[in-house]
Amino acid sequence: MSGAVFDASALLAMAFSEPGADRAAAYLPGGRVSAVNYSEAGAKLIDKGMDAGEAFGLLGALRLEVVAFDAAAAEAAAKLRPQSRRLGLSFADRACLALASLDAATAVTADQIWASLDDLPCTISLIR
Repeated sequence: MSGAVFDASALLAMAFSEPGADRAAAYLPGGRVSAVNYSEAGAKLIDKGMDAGEAFGLLGALRLEVVAFDAAAAEAAAKLRPQSRRLGLSFADRACLALASLDAATAVTADQIWASLDDLPCTISLIR
């Protein structure tokens, strides 16, 4: 499968109309998000004062396919640890990259440090 896989930073950029939101939105048709990143984005929206219904209503309106974090994704994320650890990537970051890698998709992020990753089986699109 090809297409785009969103991390939480890209979802939040769209939710708050931050710089890069338009660029992220261009990837929405047919887009996917790991359940890990979906939860992370929802939690951040709740931290910003939304109630859970509003937060997940906003995320649901993006019409992304939410993909379960299964054994294959867990293994792929763990395998990314050696190359991502030095950059301080989180578990959620690796969950996004794992799904994008398994899908041969583009990972969409606002996290500039991802540009420093080498030899990934996916492409990265920085939205700002």
